[in-house]
Amino acid sequence: MNDTPFHLGHVHLKVRDLERAVAFYEDVFDLEITETEGRFAFLSWGDHHHDVALQAVGADASDAGRGVGLYHAAIEVDSEENLGDVYDELCERGVPSTPVDHGISKALYFSDPAGNGLEAYVDTREERDRSAWDRENRRFDPSAL
Repeated sequence: MNDTPFHLGHVHLKVRDLERAVAFYEDVFDLEITETEGRFAFLSWGDHHHDVALQAVGADASDAGRGVGLYHAAIEVDSEENLGDVYDELCERGVPSTPVDHGISKALYFSDPAGNGLEAYVDTREERDRSAWDRENRRFDPSAL
């Protein structure tokens, strides 16, 4: 058994047509919608709030970068302390990160050496007694973790 405090949290994909993408992931992979919020749909196999996040970017979106495609891969960390350790390691390597408190999670957004978007996060829904994302995106001080 693996004793690591990390596991793949979710994949966030930007799509042109949200309804079509939701139907695809429901039908092909048996994912179920856990929440929709404006241009977002969150789908899960049941153990997490979401395993796949879909974000509608419009029919005219480009094929790369800010257009359609992978936005980021998310790695869930099992505690705020371990998220703080990730932050420290990023700082030691000179990797800039953006800390965002979503109300249901605390996250660090950054890029790997190849420029792929990554998110390391800790789920805070249980400790905050929250079940849904309320479009919160506030900065927090990761050095305080």
